[in-house]
Amino acid sequence: MFKNRAQLLFLILGAFFLTNALVAQFIGAKIFSLEQTLGFEALNLTLFSVEDLGFNLTAGVLLWPVVFVMTDIINEYYGVKGVKLLTYLAIGLIIYAFAMVFFAINLSPNNWWDSISGLRDEPSDSILSMNLAFRRIFGQGLWIIMGSLIAFFVGQVLDVSIFHKIRQWTGEEKIWLRATGSTIVSQLVDSFVVLMIAFYIGADWDLVRVLAIGCVNFCYKVFMAVLLTPIIYLAHNFIDKFLGRETAEHLKNEAAI
Repeated sequence: MFKNRAQLLFLILGAFFLTNALVAQFIGAKIFSLEQTLGFEALNLTLFSVEDLGFNLTAGVLLWPVVFVMTDIINEYYGVKGVKLLTYLAIGLIIYAFAMVFFAINLSPNNWWDSISGLRDEPSDSILSMNLAFRRIFGQGLWIIMGSLIAFFVGQVLDVSIFHKIRQWTGEEKIWLRATGSTIVSQLVDSFVVLMIAFYIGADWDLVRVLAIGCVNFCYKVFMAVLLTPIIYLAHNFIDKFLGRETAEHLKNEAAI
């Protein structure tokens, strides 16, 4: 089926990249408290005169750092063309997925499923309308979808460009610098673009609130980018062994062109 291990590896990396990008879009509807999840008291930060700020993040941020790490790994072995192909595929699949979800939202619900299947023995566990719950969870606003897609595309373009610029300066050395550096810069733009489009343009948020929340989100993403850096080295070692040293070096040399 596959002519060589390089093709098989691209398929595996691509499938993991696309799955993470797609799932991140849908779980992003949930806002969670990072501090309380880790068992700490919620922070009470003040930025730009905006009070009561903490690490209240969309669940999608759990996967987006992984997506950008995957971008750097794919970039290392398959170059700009490989990353662009997967980015365009991801955007197309996300648009398709949301179109199917909106179609499903507008289907007329079965009365039993809507009003009875969500009930439990305890009143506190009852869901009075399964259809309403379905709409609320999956029916993300158009501005949020647009903001997320545009931020994803811009972030990917920046990540690829900066990665190759740093690689031209450092050669094969300092993998951590080109991987982490490109991710931090791309995530800086991503953090603010999505909020500006979704909530400043698409809603009624003040600019200072958008900037304050964007700074909090960016701090989390920088922390995750640094935390995931050892994973990049482990992935490189595994891929080099899987492909063989000669094939791996050949791919990296072609990717650098």
